[in-house]
Amino acid sequence: MSRRRKAWMRDVNGILLLDKPVGASSNQVLQRVRHLYGAAKAGHTGSLDPLATGMLPVCFGPCTKLSHYLLDADKHYTVTVAVGTRTSSGDAEGEVVATSDVRPDLQALQAAAERFKGEIDQIPPMHSAVHHQGRRLYEIARSGGEVERKPRRISIHELHVDKVSGDTFRLRVRCSKGTYVRTLAEDIAEAAGSLGHVAALHRDWLAPFPPEGMRSIEEIEAAAEQGREALDALLLPPSTGLQDWPAVELDAARAFYLARGEAVRVAAAPADGRVAIYGPGGALIALGEINADGMVAPRRMMQVPAPA
Repeated sequence: MSRRRKAWMRDVNGILLLDKPVGASSNQVLQRVRHLYGAAKAGHTGSLDPLATGMLPVCFGPCTKLSHYLLDADKHYTVTVAVGTRTSSGDAEGEVVATSDVRPDLQALQAAAERFKGEIDQIPPMHSAVHHQGRRLYEIARSGGEVERKPRRISIHELHVDKVSGDTFRLRVRCSKGTYVRTLAEDIAEAAGSLGHVAALHRDWLAPFPPEGMRSIEEIEAAAEQGREALDALLLPPSTGLQDWPAVELDAARAFYLARGEAVRVAAAPADGRVAIYGPGGALIALGEINADGMVAPRRMMQVPAPA
């Protein structure tokens, strides 16, 4: 983006829970939403593949500083897995590379899924954005190459196979960051004696946001026709992304020193850990942590306006 602010841009503050449509990349829908809002600054938290749908939080203005922390959140997916074929990418976009005549029943798939609950090591797929010697793995894969990948420790908190229909089964999973659902689906199908790939994937929610707060691109476009007030009514305040963070409230004097990068002592502050720091009037002014001296130390200034 040019350093000169474009005429259509404005300052927007808040979080939009976008229900990403199928077929578009996360960046494509981000840019569409950003243009509809006329937002000077926007970013999303955690990409979804073009074939995937569901919750994609879009952060505007100062809220983009929350993106890094939201990437660490647990996620919940509903996945349709096609049985009997393995593809080059692990999903329906890839070419079929192997087939199997075995069609496991519900009991066999449920037993296989039990093996992948808890903390497990998972090898990132070649069709992923992981870096290898300065290149993305998917770039190497698209040129026909393959490299050795180190396994990564992830956590599968919940995992259920609750439906088998024809050549597909439905998988529900709550997992930690860094989990590749395509790989998980392949592994479960293989553990049940067959092959599989992801036919459809929907992200139901991403902590700490509830699924009922999602807005479709059609809803956002309809609001845009009504004007900026209708658009802004769809936004959640930044505090909704910090529901799991202890809150610390500062008076004007402590807020002044904190804004200069200094740690301040607050009697009611937690003993340790990260905190959301609010100033006079309820304005979110910083993300911080309790330092070794028990003081509230700023780590990222926010400058979010106080609630109206």
